Amino acid sequence: MISAVSNTTQTQPVAQSTSTSSQKSAKAAPQSAATDTVTLSATAQAAAAALKEAMETPAQTAKEASGGDIQAKRLLAKETAARPAAK
Repeated sequence: MISAVSNTTQTQPVAQSTSTSSQKSAKAAPQSAATDTVTLSATAQAAAAALKEAMETPAQTAKEASGGDIQAKRLLAKETAARPAAK
């Protein structure tokens, strides 16, 4: 069986976006967002504090020691005691 071939193409209408549809989506976007909270264990908090102290510069340690930080005072005393032995 032979069928006739036609060169005409059929087009379908394309829906154009309107400003009202984008406004509706913008209004619908701000919904109450669910938030998750993370609580670190005491061990994890201590490890994080130790890491922070280890990465501290000598200037930061001196500033904290002058502000009354006992741990910073101990560290400065330890560093001062170690200096004469290194010379």
